[in-house]
Amino acid sequence: MDNCSRNTKDIGIVEKIKAYIKLLRPKQWVKNLFVVAPLVFAKHIFDYDYVVRVIAAFILFCLMSSGVYVLNDIIDCEKDKLHPKKKKRPIASGIIRKMEGCIVIAILLPLALIVSFYIDLYFGMVVLAYFINNMLYSFMVKHMVILDVMSIAFGFLLRVIGGAIIIRVYISPWILLCTLLLALFLGFSKRRNELVVLEKDAENHRKILEEYSLEFIDNMLSIVTASTVMAYSLYTFSTNSENYNMMLTIPFVLFGIFRYQYIIYKKNEGGSPEETVLSDIPLIVSIVLWGIVSVAILYF
Repeated sequence: MDNCSRNTKDIGIVEKIKAYIKLLRPKQWVKNLFVVAPLVFAKHIFDYDYVVRVIAAFILFCLMSSGVYVLNDIIDCEKDKLHPKKKKRPIASGIIRKMEGCIVIAILLPLALIVSFYIDLYFGMVVLAYFINNMLYSFMVKHMVILDVMSIAFGFLLRVIGGAIIIRVYISPWILLCTLLLALFLGFSKRRNELVVLEKDAENHRKILEEYSLEFIDNMLSIVTASTVMAYSLYTFSTNSENYNMMLTIPFVLFGIFRYQYIIYKKNEGGSPEETVLSDIPLIVSIVLWGIVSVAILYF
C-alpha cells in the first residue's frame, strides 16, 4: 500500500461518495465560468441556441479540469501532506487510493475530449490545448519561475477563447488582455499565500517557491494590478461609442481588485481563488453588481 493510501475498510459509502465529489473539486468549476464572457459581451445571453452551446462548453471544461485536478493530486500526493489544507484532500489523506483516482482520470479526460471534438472541431482543439497546457504545467512548467504563473493564466485565456469558438463570435482583444492580466493577478496572489502560509516548509511543498520571495511577488502584483485596472478602463471607452457607458462598471472592478488585495494581505488568504471569491460577501456583491450593470448597459 502506497504512502498516500490507507485502509479503507472502515470508510462508509457516504464518506466515500463525499470524497469522490471533493476529489473533482466542484468549487474550482467557478473558473470555467470564463467561457460565458464571450456570450455576454457578444450580446447573445437571450439566444437559446447560444446559451445551450456555452453550457455544454462549461460542462466539458469542468470534466477536463476535474480530470486534471485528480492527476495533479496523484502526482503531488506526498507534497500535499506537508500543506495544512491540502493534506485533507481525498488522495493525500488516503481516503481514495491512487488507483481509484486513475480510474476517474481514464473516464473524465477521454470523455471530455471526444465530446468536445464531436460538438465542434475547433472547440475540441481548444480543449485539447487546455489539456496539453496542464500536462506541461504538471510535469515541467510548474518548476519554472514566472512561467508557472503564466501557464495558469494561459488556461484562463483558453477558457475565454473556447467560449467564443463554441458560438462562433468575435472576441475583443481587450477582453483577452483583461483576462490574462486578471489571471496573472490571481496566480501571483496564490504564490504569495503559499509563501506566507507554509513559511519554512514552502520549498518542501512546492520546489519552485524557493525561486520566489514576498518582495518579488509584491512587485509583480503591483505591476499586474495597475495593468489590469488600466486595461479594463481603456476597454470600457476605447472599443466604440456604444460602450462608453461601460465606464460606469469601473468602480466595481476597482473595488473587487482592492478587496481581493485586502484579503491576501490582511487575512493571508488567496491560496484558493475560487474559495476566496465564494466566501467573501463584499467581493461577491461587487461581482454580482458588476454583472448586472454590465448586462443592463450592453443589452438595455
